[in-house]
Amino acid sequence: MAFELPSLPFAYNALANRGMCQETLELHHDKHHQAYVTALNGFVESKPELQGKSLEEIILMVKGKPDLAPVFNNAGQHWNHILFWQNLAPKGGVIPDSLGKKIIEDLGSIEKFKADFKAAAASQFGSGWAWLVLGSDGKLKVTKTANGSNPLAEGQGKVLLGLDVWEHSYYLDFRNRRPDYIVNYLDQLANYEFAEAQLQSA
Repeated sequence: MAFELPSLPFAYNALANRGMCQETLELHHDKHHQAYVTALNGFVESKPELQGKSLEEIILMVKGKPDLAPVFNNAGQHWNHILFWQNLAPKGGVIPDSLGKKIIEDLGSIEKFKADFKAAAASQFGSGWAWLVLGSDGKLKVTKTANGSNPLAEGQGKVLLGLDVWEHSYYLDFRNRRPDYIVNYLDQLANYEFAEAQLQSA
């Protein structure tokens, strides 16, 4: 069965007054994410060993194999973006009490979490992602990955939040000001309710 582009969990204009315009979402979701899905389906169709595998199985099967790097990149980006759309909310930026308590316990304070996340996202050279993950030790961690990789592939833990720092995710709204995009995400767009649900289901 072919992989499919998931629908956005909100309207295309739902984030416009919070720093992510309708055109950004149309291009990012309908063009960029769709391109990853289309490419991945093409690889699966041409490679019998990939057929019948879940997205997670494909990512783990092809990681670290140079000849299958295009498969890894497109599968990874499909996985990343499925999470990314769930990481955004029209009324984002509000951290529920239980998640806030866990952040303070593991990372020191809400302010330190945001500073660490901003540093990870801003220092990712070129394209990539910043993440808030629950590690195998039960502690929250801020991590980053390059290009289409992710915490699943790198064994970092369960993802609570992930921010796309590829330029197409912010250029129309923030031009080259990635740090402003990151701060806006943390304060206005981040779906901390989703992050809390991920934490509770771990």
